Amino acid sequence: MVTVKTRRKIKAIISKILMLIFFVFLAFLALLPFYAIVVASFAPSERLFIDGIRLNIDPKNFTLQNYITLFTDKTIYYWDWYKNSVILAVLSTVLGLFLSSVVGYALAVYQFKGRNVVFLLVIFLMMIPVEILLLPLFQMEVSMKIINTYAGVLLPFLVSSTAIFFFRQYASGIPKDFIDAARIDGCTEYGIYSKIMIPLMKPAIGAMTILLALSSWNHFIWPLIVMRTNDMLTLPVGLSSLISPDETNYSVLLSGSVLSVLPVIIIFLFNQDSFISGLTVGGVKG
Repeated sequence: MVTVKTRRKIKAIISKILMLIFFVFLAFLALLPFYAIVVASFAPSERLFIDGIRLNIDPKNFTLQNYITLFTDKTIYYWDWYKNSVILAVLSTVLGLFLSSVVGYALAVYQFKGRNVVFLLVIFLMMIPVEILLLPLFQMEVSMKIINTYAGVLLPFLVSSTAIFFFRQYASGIPKDFIDAARIDGCTEYGIYSKIMIPLMKPAIGAMTILLALSSWNHFIWPLIVMRTNDMLTLPVGLSSLISPDETNYSVLLSGSVLSVLPVIIIFLFNQDSFISGLTVGGVKG
């Protein structure tokens, strides 16, 4: 005779299996378009109009020419676009993490006059659409003569209000006993931040590394406005420039899109554990 406890175990196992099947199905739906793009990137452009998007690679039409064209065609500055995006993403992520974590840590730990006002301003900035700021930012950069430079892309969005809010919430949940003990031992304020808070905020840093890097990597509107020459374009802007009313080599465009995803995948694989734990813990104020 099956006991109540056994029935509960069976129900729990069945629910876990159904949940697993459900999420596998969702993952399949999410990865299917990317898989189709990868397959299409190995086919000649004319075959896309004849066969459409296929889910299997045709050995007769398999070619690497699309990827070769990306780096050999003198009218396509793909290597420059890739290099620009990598440099901007690295600088934006590293500097953004440092500045945002410092501000968030200060708002969470230190008591100073106007702290709540600063925090309210941070929240207010999160609600302002970026499009409203484009014209004044452009006029400011023209006067500073940093158009078509890395600085022109980096400076306006180097410190993210969302990242400040996230680090502030995460640091608020860390017990202040660690900080007090470090001060009693004679540790400086910089030492407390670098030797104690940074290791404790590692999950938050891992989560924001992915979010900031992804935001910088996919940034389109502002680099489109600031960058003027083909060799200074970022990857999203450069790939969009391949779309022409006269002629568009879609296979080359798809090949460039496939390669553009690789850095994001690598960053996520190295930070996925911190990303999950950081979003879980950092979203709750202690």
